[in-house]
Amino acid sequence: MNLETVIRKPLITEKAARQKENSNEYFFAVDGKATKDLIRLAVEKLFKVNVVSVHTLNAHGKRKRFGRFVGKAPNWKKAIVRLKKGETIKIFEGA
Repeated sequence: MNLETVIRKPLITEKAARQKENSNEYFFAVDGKATKDLIRLAVEKLFKVNVVSVHTLNAHGKRKRFGRFVGKAPNWKKAIVRLKKGETIKIFEGA
């Protein structure tokens, strides 16, 4: 798997902002087949930071109704990456 395709997008939510300030943790949507080691390597290579730990979870897509039809959003994978104290990722800072 290519390291550039492991991380799909950063997740910028209220919870992610709280975790960033309190625990220096950053949230990403990642490829469903990515392992913790691949996510660690991708974050370290793309953002040039030191990763302390990686936690992952599989988020299930929500069901949606369209009139009488029922659809479903795709399942996806979330990664919570903790960085070494004092390090930041610039895309979360608004730069």
